[in-house]
Amino acid sequence: MPIRFDHKPGLVIYLTVGDPSLEATREIALAAIDAGADALELGVPFSDPVADGPVIQRASEHALEHGTSLKDVIGLARELRAARPQVGLVIFSYLNPILRYGLSKFADDAAAAGADGVLVTDLIVEEAGEYLAEMNRVGLSPIFLAAPTSPDERLQAIAEHSKGFIYAISRTGVTGTRQSVAGDASELVSRIRRWSKLPVAVGFGISNAEHVAQVAEFADAAVIGSAIVALVERSTPETAAGAVARFIKGLRLPQAAPAR
Repeated sequence: MPIRFDHKPGLVIYLTVGDPSLEATREIALAAIDAGADALELGVPFSDPVADGPVIQRASEHALEHGTSLKDVIGLARELRAARPQVGLVIFSYLNPILRYGLSKFADDAAAAGADGVLVTDLIVEEAGEYLAEMNRVGLSPIFLAAPTSPDERLQAIAEHSKGFIYAISRTGVTGTRQSVAGDASELVSRIRRWSKLPVAVGFGISNAEHVAQVAEFADAAVIGSAIVALVERSTPETAAGAVARFIKGLRLPQAAPAR
């Protein structure tokens, strides 16, 4: 099933699976979908998440302490697909856990679980030949990160090989909340659209309704990660799902009434 953004703007919500527990992540994920998330990125906890800021690093540590594995993430995807057939599901991982699992086995299992796509945060498109072959074999959408510093040749390659959507990084550096959306993001989206008609989702630093409204002016969707993970961290396992639902419902600013 293709990843669809039926709302404007679309909302892609990142969760670190297993933080604070697998069961809690399942309840948070369901609450996020019911509150308006168009797609979920199911984050595979990893011991060396170099692209992530301290909030997601801590969440990965907590999830690993509980023994959360890539197999658990795939299992959660299967449960969510059965419970909410309409939502977009992306497995978000570093390359190492996938290689340990076995690339072909991972592709088979992720597709069988009902995942729509995969984003491997530390795999660049120029080195992704075997990965792309496996994704295409099982019908999964490979999703790549495009950065403001990406040269045109890389953006063209990303446009050629991506499916589902393209993830535009609003700025260089690690994940984390910021006060405003970087101006580089709009220019990057314009560059991507020269080569691709896929939806473009903007992430890194998106943390409130004002940011989402800014992104909606030039992109198709906003990705919210660290702000959600930090909210889970501040909540108890029993209250996290409700807190996340309320936060997501507040991310789309009310539309202005038409002039008379």
